[in-house]
Amino acid sequence: MTVTESDAPAVELVGISKSFPGVLANDDVHFSVRRGEVHCLLGENGAGKSTLISILSGMQRPDSGSILVDGAPVRIRSPRDALSIGIGTVYQHSTLIPALTVLENLMLGESRRLLLDKGRARRRMGEIASMLGVEVDPDSRTGDLALGRQQQVEIASALWKGSRVLVLDEPTSMLTPQGVEELEKVLVHLKEQGTAIIFITHKLHEALAVSDRITVLRRGRTVGTISEEEIRSSDDSQIRARIVTLMFGDEAADLSDAAELQTSIEEVEALGARHVPPAAADDAEPVLELRSVTAPGDGLEPGVVDVSLTVRAGQVLGVAGIDGNGQRALAEVIAGQRRARSGTIELFGASVNRLGVSARQKLGLRYVTDDRLGEGIVRNLSVSLNLLLKRIGEPPFWRGGRIDGRRVGSTATALVGEYDIRTPTIATRAGTLSGGNIQKLLLARELSLDPKLVVFNKPTYGLDLRTTENVREIVRRLASAGAGAVLISTDLDELLELAGEIAVLSMGRIVGTVENGPDAAERIGALMIGDTGAPGAVA
Repeated sequence: MTVTESDAPAVELVGISKSFPGVLANDDVHFSVRRGEVHCLLGENGAGKSTLISILSGMQRPDSGSILVDGAPVRIRSPRDALSIGIGTVYQHSTLIPALTVLENLMLGESRRLLLDKGRARRRMGEIASMLGVEVDPDSRTGDLALGRQQQVEIASALWKGSRVLVLDEPTSMLTPQGVEELEKVLVHLKEQGTAIIFITHKLHEALAVSDRITVLRRGRTVGTISEEEIRSSDDSQIRARIVTLMFGDEAADLSDAAELQTSIEEVEALGARHVPPAAADDAEPVLELRSVTAPGDGLEPGVVDVSLTVRAGQVLGVAGIDGNGQRALAEVIAGQRRARSGTIELFGASVNRLGVSARQKLGLRYVTDDRLGEGIVRNLSVSLNLLLKRIGEPPFWRGGRIDGRRVGSTATALVGEYDIRTPTIATRAGTLSGGNIQKLLLARELSLDPKLVVFNKPTYGLDLRTTENVREIVRRLASAGAGAVLISTDLDELLELAGEIAVLSMGRIVGTVENGPDAAERIGALMIGDTGAPGAVA
C-alpha cells in the first residue's frame, strides 16, 4: 500500500472540546493520524489524553468538534461504532471481562459471525503473543491475571483484530526489553500494511524511537506537533528539550535532570557510576528478612516459592520480572495481606508471621499497592477521607466515635499541598482524580505515617514525566532518611535508577540477583526470560 501526503488522514479530530463538572478536559483539540504512521500523543497526567482517547473510542461524546475518518465526518456514539469503522483501542486500565478466559475475550471481537472459529482464534493468539515475546495461557481466566498480563492480552487482541486505526495507551509498561523490541518490530510491520497508530507513552526515549510525529497536550489543549521532518533532522537532545518545554512551559527547567529524559537504558548506564544508586552499607541494620517464604497465588496467578531476601536500612532493593510472576503475592505476603504457608518473615529481627496488616503497620511497614482504583482508594469517598483511611477511629481525627471534620480537613489540605495532589477541593470524590493524582494520594497517606520500610508495587506505572520523577525522588529521600524499600517494578529504567541491587522474580521464585552497574539491564533481561546462567547474576 502506498501512502502519500495527499491522502486524507485515517482519523482527524477537529476542534474537540469536552468538559466535566469543574474540569475542562479537552479545549479545542486538533489531532490527526495518517495511514502508515505512528503518531505519539504526550502530556502530563490530567492533560486530556485519556478523555480524547475515550471520545475516539466511543466511551465519551464530545461537547463540540468533529471527527473525520478517511476525510468523511463520522459520529462515534459507542465503542461498537468505533470498532465498526476500524478503530481498536488498548486502554491503560483493562477492559477485559474478568469472568471469561483469554480466548473467550478474544473471540468477543468475532461475535457477529454465526460460527466462532475457536481453533483459528487460538492459533492467531499464539502468533501475536510470539511476536510480542510474551506467554499467556489462552484458557486462563482474565480476572486471575495481574494487570500487566491483562494489558498484554489486550495488545494481542487489538493486533489480532487487524484494526485500521490502533490506539495503544502505554503498551510497553509491562514488557521486558526483549518484548519492547518485538513490539517495535510489530509496529514497523503494521505501518507497512498502512495501519494508523496512535501511541501514548510517558517515556520520551520510547516516543523518539517509534514515532513519525509527536503531539503534546497541556491543560486540555494542543500546544504543538513535532513533524516527521523535524524529528529526523534534529538530534535527540533538541527534540527532548522541545517536548519538555511544550509539556511543562516555564516549569520545564525543574525537570532538566530527570532520568526519563535519557534516550535509552544504555545511555543511562554509559553516563557513569554517578547514576548507580549506592549499595546498602554492610553494617546497616536489616529491616526486613524473608527466609524460604512460600505463599499461595490467586487462581492461576503464581504465588511465591522459597523466596529469601534481605533489605537493610537505607537500601532500595529492586524486584524485576515480567508482570504476573508472583509480584502481587510477594508484596502482599510482606504487607500481611497474605499468609505465608512456610518460611519466616522478620521485621527488625523479630518474626511477624503471626501479625496482621495493622500490627505490621504499627512497626513502621507501609504498602503502596499497584491496584490504585480497586484496592488503593474508596472511589466514592472524598479525597480527605481517603487520605486518612488508615487512621479511622484514631484521635485526633475521631472523637467520641465521630469524625473531627476540622482536623481531618486541615491535615488533608496540608498533605494535598505537600504532595501536589491536583484536586478541585479536598471534598472531591477520589475516584474522579487522574491516575497520577490518585498515586500521589496513596503516597501521601502511606508515607505520612513515619515509615521504616515501604513496599512499592509498580509505583510509577502509567504516570507522566513530572509525577514519575516526583515519585522517584520520594523513594530516594526515603532511603536517604534511613528507611528500607522494596521496589517492585516492570520498568528497568526505574530499577536501574533507584536500586543498588535487583532481584529477578520468575514464576514465583527468585532466579537471580544482580548488582547495579554496567550491563545490569542485559543481565536482568536474560534472567527474566529464563537464562539463569546470565553473567554477573547471583543465584
